[in-house]
Amino acid sequence: MENEPGKTLSQTISDRLAEEIVLRRFQPGERLDEQTIATRFGVSRSPVRDALRQLASTRLIEHLPRRGFSVATMAPADLDGLFEASGELEALCAKLCALRAAPSERKRIEFVHQQAGRAAAEGDAKAYAALNEEFHALIYAGARNKTLQDLALSLRQRLAPFRSQGFFTTENRLQHSHVEHEALVAALLAHDGDAAAAAMHSHAANSAMNVLQHFDGSASRTPPSSAAA
Repeated sequence: MENEPGKTLSQTISDRLAEEIVLRRFQPGERLDEQTIATRFGVSRSPVRDALRQLASTRLIEHLPRRGFSVATMAPADLDGLFEASGELEALCAKLCALRAAPSERKRIEFVHQQAGRAAAEGDAKAYAALNEEFHALIYAGARNKTLQDLALSLRQRLAPFRSQGFFTTENRLQHSHVEHEALVAALLAHDGDAAAAAMHSHAANSAMNVLQHFDGSASRTPPSSAAA
């Protein structure tokens, strides 16, 4: 298989499998056979084994001794909780970033946002997804609190499979996400902590809704409580 730029072979396989699991191309409880996957991707079993171990760390799959890897069962309520916790941490990071970030950090955030705008206008979900990750990481760093930054990054990694580029192609999410970022960037550049936190809360809730509606096939799901702020 062709490796994606900037990623190891195991990361590329992990990303592909994660997206397929999230999009329900694998069913909960389904066994993931290393040799079958290796044959499918045209690789040895070694990078497949590494990819499965990476996925186990996100709890998308389970590893049981002598039984191998299988797709984990994740209830919508568990995802609600993850997105709620992530949204609260991101909102706090956004507030602190608005108050603490250096001028150079604000400029970088604005630049990445502009680059993402071009990707959104071109409908390039892959480029937008990558820029989106950089955008959020810059906000965490701009909060100037290493503990919060590490926690936010850790939760974002747990939720990474549910923020794959495929979710930016549903219901104009790519364009909506960029508009939400616009409000967030405006607050960050204005040094308005409360507005930045509110904008991030709204953005996180909308992102969660986009995933959760797809995940359980329901368009009537109540947003996570992080949307209340």
